[in-house]
This record gives sequence, C-alpha cells and structure tokens, in this order.
Amino acid sequence: MKIRPLSDKVLVQRLEAENKTAGGIVLPDTAKEKPKKGKVIAVGKGKVLDDGKLRTMNVKKGDTVLFTSYAGTEIKMDGKEYLIMDESDIMAVLEK
Repeated sequence: MKIRPLSDKVLVQRLEAENKTAGGIVLPDTAKEKPKKGKVIAVGKGKVLDDGKLRTMNVKKGDTVLFTSYAGTEIKMDGKEYLIMDESDIMAVLEK
C-alpha cells in the first residue's frame, strides 16, 4: 500500500536512536529517547494560499530532516512506523 500526503503534509520515517552516549555508555531501550531525526518518504504538493496560489514544499523525498518533539501523527503500515506531519513541524534539512 502507498501513502500520498495531501497539501503541506510530509511522511517521515524516524531514524534509529543512538545506542551509546557521547561518553560511551550503552543505553537500554527503556532509556532511549525517540529520535527527532528522520527520512522524508513522501511529500504533498504544497499549501494553497488565501489568494489561490500553491506554495511549493521546502523538503523533498529522500531528505534527512530534524523535527519537533511532538511532531506529527504516528501510523503503522506494512510493519513499519511512520509519522505524518505538517511541513511547519520540520525545523531543518540536514545536508552533507
């Protein structure tokens, strides 16, 4: 099954949480925070503004992004977990 986000929505798959702290301490699953970094899987066409014009998206499929702590709605599809969020919940695109 495929998901196609509407308007300014973005489908993101969280990246895995770190297993160690910067000091080298191994973290158990219960101590890990959910990562706020993910990969963009799909994007909507953009937001329709009050004047009827379409504002294009700033992110694209394949981008690695940072998003806010409580961003989006979690969904499960085909055994994988995703987030559907507003583009405004994305704070930055990570570039290489």
